[in-house]
Amino acid sequence: MRTPLNCWEYHRCGREPGGDKVSEMGVCPAATSAEFAGFNHGRNAGRICWVVAGTFCAGKVQGLFAMKIENCVRCPFFNLVEIEEEDGFVLHPEQGVTELP
Repeated sequence: MRTPLNCWEYHRCGREPGGDKVSEMGVCPAATSAEFAGFNHGRNAGRICWVVAGTFCAGKVQGLFAMKIENCVRCPFFNLVEIEEEDGFVLHPEQGVTELP
């Protein structure tokens, strides 16, 4: 089985630690949010980036989960993770958040 891609690998944004866009745009909080490590088999928040404030989408910083999830569900990466994880897909790590608003 291949290692699943994290968001920065899928999008090739260059915002992971050591990435080529870090000096220009900073390190993405999804790449360093260790409290989300392992969710959806990702490194840090790499496969649950939609719960992390401050990630980029279409070149703009995104806010909190409730503010950005409508955009995230249209993201091809979000859909890929949902398909790959099947019944084990985690939308949000907090108890009770199991479906979209």
